[in-house]
Amino acid sequence: MQSYDDLVVEAQARVREVTPWDFGRRYQAGDVPLLLDVREPAEFAALHIPGSINVPRGILEQSCEWDYDETVPPLAGGREHEIVVICRSGKRSVLAADSMQRMGFAQVVSLKLGIRGWNDAELPLQDAGGKTVDADAGDEILASRVRPEQRKP
Repeated sequence: MQSYDDLVVEAQARVREVTPWDFGRRYQAGDVPLLLDVREPAEFAALHIPGSINVPRGILEQSCEWDYDETVPPLAGGREHEIVVICRSGKRSVLAADSMQRMGFAQVVSLKLGIRGWNDAELPLQDAGGKTVDADAGDEILASRVRPEQRKP
């Protein structure tokens, strides 16, 4: 049986990752590909990279195809476009990028360390209202909230 982390490590062997500081330079210079945030809507609303779109991981594959209720046209028509996949820590995004590669997306990469790394690099973030969120507030929003009952016995 494989664990979640085992699945992530396997996907990392197949998926190219880009660090927040390397991609951040491109982003700040205005060289911005499609930014795909695969976190849940509430996570995205609290904090996200300006210009990113939100497609939760659970509906990603359908969003990448035409003729579904969940179809997202920039994805369904974007198999040849550069796409940076984003999540909180870089784990969901690497799994999503792996799935997208298997679906024929030629230029998909995962943001290593996710939004947490982006925030640590003090790169721009905003909330659902478009208000800028500073790095300290970002740290609070992104803090782990694992409850005692969620810990391994």
